[in-house]
Amino acid sequence: MILPIYTYGQPVLREKTEPITKDYPDLGQLITDMFDTMYNADGVGLAAPQIGRSIQMLVIDASPLGTDFIECKDFKRVMINPEIIEKSDDTISLEEGCLSFPGIHEKVVRAARIRVKYMDGNFEAKEETVEGFAARVVQHECEHLDGNVFIDNISPIRKQLNKGKLGNIIKGNASCSYRIKPIKK
Repeated sequence: MILPIYTYGQPVLREKTEPITKDYPDLGQLITDMFDTMYNADGVGLAAPQIGRSIQMLVIDASPLGTDFIECKDFKRVMINPEIIEKSDDTISLEEGCLSFPGIHEKVVRAARIRVKYMDGNFEAKEETVEGFAARVVQHECEHLDGNVFIDNISPIRKQLNKGKLGNIIKGNASCSYRIKPIKK
């Protein structure tokens, strides 16, 4: 089922999420719904707060970026209770967007390489080193689980320049091709 994506201003996007266990209700269906929702919105990552759930889970399928970023080829993951345990000192600044911020794209500086541990969709423990744009996607989605969003990483002047767009998102006037759940008026 395709779910509405919660947009900027929704309180759930600023909440610190809770870990889940393998007996979380309808976990398999939730994973399927999150992938369906992400694909419908042409996204490459989706964290549970973006669909209104304050839990530590995210889905990623960065494979559409594989022609431009080889590290994204076949990079499809379910990450439950993820924890970034190491970040490289070297960083890369690239443009990002977010399904919760339709129409906003900004350059964000992120670690070029990370080490992350998590449980997969079958609750098997995983730990891996992720590099390049794939690392960027994981970092972006993990931030959602801490109640942070990508615009927290941009300069005050860039935030000011986006003030009108952010206001439109809060008012429910964002233009996008997927279902959103703006703040109730």
